[in-house]
Amino acid sequence: MNSRLIAAKVLNKVFQNGQSLTAALDDVLSNNSAETIESKDKAFIQALCYGVCRQSYRLELILNELLDKPLKDLEVKALVLVGLYQLEFMRVKPHAAVSETVQAARKKPWAKALLNAVLRNYLRKQDELTQKANSVQVAATSHPDWLIKRVEQDWPQHAPDIFMENNLQAPLVLRVNQAKVSRADYLTQLEEQGIIAAAVNFCPSAIVIEKPVQVESLPGFSSGLVSVQDTAAQLAAGLLDVQPGQRVLDVCAAPGGKAAHILEFQPGLKELVAVDIDASRMQRVRQNLDRLSLSAGLLVGDASQPANWWDGQQFERILIDAPCSAIGVIRRHPDIKILRRDEDFQPLIALQKKILQAIWPLLAPGGALLYATCSILKQENECQIAAFIESHPDAVNLPINADWGLSVSYGRQIITGESSMDGFYYALLGKC
Repeated sequence: MNSRLIAAKVLNKVFQNGQSLTAALDDVLSNNSAETIESKDKAFIQALCYGVCRQSYRLELILNELLDKPLKDLEVKALVLVGLYQLEFMRVKPHAAVSETVQAARKKPWAKALLNAVLRNYLRKQDELTQKANSVQVAATSHPDWLIKRVEQDWPQHAPDIFMENNLQAPLVLRVNQAKVSRADYLTQLEEQGIIAAAVNFCPSAIVIEKPVQVESLPGFSSGLVSVQDTAAQLAAGLLDVQPGQRVLDVCAAPGGKAAHILEFQPGLKELVAVDIDASRMQRVRQNLDRLSLSAGLLVGDASQPANWWDGQQFERILIDAPCSAIGVIRRHPDIKILRRDEDFQPLIALQKKILQAIWPLLAPGGALLYATCSILKQENECQIAAFIESHPDAVNLPINADWGLSVSYGRQIITGESSMDGFYYALLGKC
């Protein structure tokens, strides 16, 4: 099957069905018919899908300028966007991009004619259309209007850089399992295989790979020497500062990267209990721990209702990796810009508050709770913690002294792209 048609089918699952890009790609590329797709074609399909999602708002404006009326066939519309993306952003020769995209609609003669006309018209009017797109903020940034407003309200000085970073491909970052190998030794192993990488000076486990590679090709990946995890997410284990003999709780734990890092960081724990509401996602936690030869107590349960799963013994350390808007990881999941809605925020903020209040009694006096989100929006972050501390006299804001992120009223905020990191927030609370 034509690679561009496959990409259009994936994108249609996102645009029309509201499916995540990750799931849609997995559905299409993992089924039986995908066995005939070569790896280079799969990479091209992924590049098209991620690229169209990143630039969807810009491409939509351009398409609307080229059409007399909206396209009712949404798969054909996705195919047009695939063609426009190639012409605007990829190093595909224009004649090849047009002919191959037109050929992808071979079962719909009317669509072939439309595709040919639209794409060739774009090439004739490219300068004019680029100027038009650059003059409209939604298209210039390729972000929805509601998200532009929220980011500019919270981070007016950083907003242009945030929009730019959100439209870039995130780097491949590894977490070295320092219980098995030192970072210096692993960097040597990478160098021996011709993989260029650099250590992150403020995170002792993090390595940034210069050019993305297949994780299976990384030395020792299958035996658990390294895992894929953004630098910002790797900071959690150090902030928790877990000590030997302590009991640790990780709620909203899937897919298990932070739980695994805590176990690598401190092998002398009494116990780590990981909880997640989704049984299928908890299977991912088990698989990740098995690859790393690590063990933890895994519970499927609702973090907002611990009475259904808690054994009554308090924990010295708790990590709440709170459900959030995920605005800080748009680089990795550009479909967030398409699927997330402004009205999603209040329910998320209410859920975060509910989880914080429900989990707080599980923390032992003298213990520490780390609240984390992959968001850059203040309502989910410092405002959430400010309200919690105000209503809980036994909660103390513990300072996070670090040379990364911004010091905010409560905790530290990482702005998307800082030191190549995802957007992330941390607040550390002590219990009197």
